[in-house]
Amino acid sequence: MLVLASASPRRRELLTQAGYSFEVHPAHIPEELLPNEDPIAYVTRLAREKAQAVYNEIMGAPGLDFETWESTKDNASEERASAAPQVLGADTTVALDNHILGKPESPADAARMLRLLSGRTHRVLTGVALVTATSTEVAAEVTAVTFLTLTDEEIDSYIATGEPMDKAGAYAIQGRAARWVPRIEGCYFNVVGLPIALVSSLLGARPTR
Repeated sequence: MLVLASASPRRRELLTQAGYSFEVHPAHIPEELLPNEDPIAYVTRLAREKAQAVYNEIMGAPGLDFETWESTKDNASEERASAAPQVLGADTTVALDNHILGKPESPADAARMLRLLSGRTHRVLTGVALVTATSTEVAAEVTAVTFLTLTDEEIDSYIATGEPMDKAGAYAIQGRAARWVPRIEGCYFNVVGLPIALVSSLLGARPTR
């Protein structure tokens, strides 16, 4: 059984579009940035923690920490391994000059982020993790996204739509912000929220619909 540890409708749509059969079990973990943590370390850590938390909940050990689970996973029986779920976790963020721009806290914060991104190239990073009874695999995808120069009127109008408020970096490339992106370098689906080719490589030859 494949389980997506995310409530994101965009990740659900992308995984469904790729032909995977799965269940949704959102993770609820703190997402604070650790001191001196760089963007790739941040998204891969959160992806792993989300997948691990959901795996533990499904298996009836919600309080089990990663180190304890890691020390016992190699002893998983073949029967347990075949019955246990494969849990996919993901986390996406935007980084400009190695500074993380998460989800905006307010319309003013969204405007601040969009002004920072205006006329510049930033990175979108997604960490993905696959937790099973016997292993944890973690990887990351990075895409460079270039923005046109934005006017204050464009920013204010965009914020008024409400679209930026639950998006890392305060924009959705698959939405109205598409008009501001003349170029990307890397995986488009990564910017939407789930790098499908990378996820497929982690899942291997899992059957599709």
